[in-house]
Amino acid sequence: MSIRTVFAFILSIGAVLAAPAARAQETTLTIFAAASMKNAVDDINAAFTRQTGIKTVASYAASPALAKQIEQGAPADVFASADLDWMDYLAQKKLIKNGTRTNLLGNRLVLIAPKDSKITEIAIGPGFDLAKLAGDGRIATADVRVVPVGKYAKAALEKLGSWTAAERKFAMTDNVRVALALVGRGEAALGIVYETDAKVEPNVKIVGHFPENSHPPIVYPVALTANAKPDAAKYLAFLRAGTAQVIFERYGFTYLVKAGP
Repeated sequence: MSIRTVFAFILSIGAVLAAPAARAQETTLTIFAAASMKNAVDDINAAFTRQTGIKTVASYAASPALAKQIEQGAPADVFASADLDWMDYLAQKKLIKNGTRTNLLGNRLVLIAPKDSKITEIAIGPGFDLAKLAGDGRIATADVRVVPVGKYAKAALEKLGSWTAAERKFAMTDNVRVALALVGRGEAALGIVYETDAKVEPNVKIVGHFPENSHPPIVYPVALTANAKPDAAKYLAFLRAGTAQVIFERYGFTYLVKAGP
């Protein structure tokens, strides 16, 4: 065998061995995740890429906006919603792979105020007068008609008998992070967001926790979309593993699935 032949053989073996790694580098997964998941999912995506070599691109918005984009053909591989309703919406339209659906996370609903507000920790219960607490200020949350955090907020206030008086004071936003920012900038006297949001914004403070029985359970389901790339299954498995659990819990989420090895 000539030197040239041997060299060509070595090159061909190297190409075969390098192919899986090259394919991993060429693959980019698109993750559609609820806005409240941004900080945690950014960290998880970085860890996933380090471990697998598979790149990720994340798009964050309110769950209904993401679901509608998927319905209109947006090339998402994974959808993580902040409530069950919008995952159900895509399931009914056969736009997710139902066998991959998992209830991944839980959260808590909190009342926040600007960090320098004179409002201190209060007990939230039946008869809670949110309108009086807000005074002449606005109350920020996401759209109570369609966005999960807003729907949870309205349900809680209705259960506590506080909604009718407070409704006119609400400033409703496209997603929870916009509401969080309004309070952080002092443009709203109060806000209703997830506990995990409040923990990542240094310019707000939590002044009350809504009773968990005042609203439907806060559940974040995740699933592969109907047209997900094959490598998306690895991402879903990663979300169910120990590294993801540690990251989610660091940000204050409740991890609802049993972690894998």
